[in-house]
Amino acid sequence: MTSKTTVKTLLILGASGDLTGRLLLPGLAGLLASGRAPGLRLVGAGSDPWTPEQWRERVSGAFAAAAGTANDAGRAALETVAGATEYHQLDVTADGPLAELLATLEGPIAIYFALPPHISQKACEVLRREQIPAGTRLVMEKPFGSGTESAHELNKTLAALVPEDHIHRVDHFLGKATVLNILGLRFANRFLEPVWNREHIEKVEIVFDEDLALEGRARYYDTAGALRDMIQSHLLHIMAFLAIDAPATIEERDLRDAVATVLRASSIKAPFADTTRRARYTAGTLGERSVPDYAAEDGVDPSRNTETLAEVRVEIDNWRWQGVPFILRSGKAMGRRRKEAVITFRPVPHLPRGFSGVDSPNQLRIGFGPDVLQLDVDVNGPGDIFTLDRASLVTELNAAGMLPYGEVLEGILNGDPLLSVRGDTAEDCWRIIEPVLRAWEAGDVPLEEYDAGGAGPAAWPTAVVE
Repeated sequence: MTSKTTVKTLLILGASGDLTGRLLLPGLAGLLASGRAPGLRLVGAGSDPWTPEQWRERVSGAFAAAAGTANDAGRAALETVAGATEYHQLDVTADGPLAELLATLEGPIAIYFALPPHISQKACEVLRREQIPAGTRLVMEKPFGSGTESAHELNKTLAALVPEDHIHRVDHFLGKATVLNILGLRFANRFLEPVWNREHIEKVEIVFDEDLALEGRARYYDTAGALRDMIQSHLLHIMAFLAIDAPATIEERDLRDAVATVLRASSIKAPFADTTRRARYTAGTLGERSVPDYAAEDGVDPSRNTETLAEVRVEIDNWRWQGVPFILRSGKAMGRRRKEAVITFRPVPHLPRGFSGVDSPNQLRIGFGPDVLQLDVDVNGPGDIFTLDRASLVTELNAAGMLPYGEVLEGILNGDPLLSVRGDTAEDCWRIIEPVLRAWEAGDVPLEEYDAGGAGPAAWPTAVVE
């Protein structure tokens, strides 16, 4: 689903920031090294007074890993981009400087807003449509806005500048390989789709537990928390791909219409003390490293009561999924890195007498990074063939071959909005979680605690999944 690259200049705003150095530039390096972005020019802009040498050093350093494994053509492409790149110090929220820079760049241009959401909003508000070169693409990081109202206002601001299909709301967790693996599994297997509904599935759990703590990101994370940072921004979309009806095609309009339909039917029901949980890590150990209490981390304001582990039960009110809980969970400083969807099927209606052993419901696990498929089934065990044992059928799914941001950038440069989040969907994701945020701020749901490096509170429904 790629085409000839249309974007000629990639302008990164926030070029001196963490996102650019840690994720964007390495992703771009892989794309360049594979020959998928010929003729691209890279320009950085930021508020820091960097010299051209500092910027080129950052770019070359971020390109080094890809250069080490690239062929001669790939290394040449990396060297060309790194050698010709420019850095401009400017205030993107001031009226004039950003527009003046855009006027000097070769189009079409992709403007990547690697900035906090409120700065991105201000930067767009000072631009006017006539200042945007033809074909320009606006690339916004999630979270998109800070709530339903702010997301709606940002959508209006962007729509006044460029058409909707030139707006890329990035969700790098939805890599093309991950999405297509889910869709291929769901819709290419005759035996699976007929049981993919409320009659046969008991629950769906989507877990994204990280074995990392704050890692210096307190300034952002302490104002966001796990619910905004991961569940609103990413896991709701993974849920939607698992829950959609089969689209006619996997082109962006059909697929994004199907996602929007699921999310419109989704909600988290009150009372939120029953359907949501939140917790914050205390001091503990991650591997060989001691981790302080979250409230004692640099840059954290303990009075905010920011959660580092969140779990919500989403209900999808439609014919296929009525009554099936979708449990979404994400946490930091967990003892085990766990990124997977677990589909638990209902028990068999009757097991013939004479069998012994544990008869447990079948489970299908879809792992994200690495992408692995595991089907757990009950089979006759060795020795006593009347005893049922659990067996797992495991296979690796196709990997992307590129870093997640490489996939993101390829879609942007090629004008493929397949994995970008549509404006109405971005607002719906906020609509789903905003009642929970209000209940948490009011103290209606207690803030529990768990040890860093542990498994989280033992009483949570997702805690027992192994």
